[in-house]
Amino acid sequence: MKTKLLLATVLAVSFAAPVLAADEFYIVQDSSTKKCTIVSQKPTTTTTTVIGNNTFKTRVEAENQMKTTKVCESH
Repeated sequence: MKTKLLLATVLAVSFAAPVLAADEFYIVQDSSTKKCTIVSQKPTTTTTTVIGNNTFKTRVEAENQMKTTKVCESH
């Protein structure tokens, strides 16, 4: 019984882990307006550029970094 419970727990965690890791935030800049925004998915279009090489676990972390990013300050 304990083995089945342990196996079920391991399986549940292995399926939940990718979902939990999906929460990432990016700072992106629109190429035409030069305005920076925060998005929860990495952009796939050519009209936006990811600023920096970082992903952020929370939106607050991304907001704090965006305040100190030079390309985002003047726009």
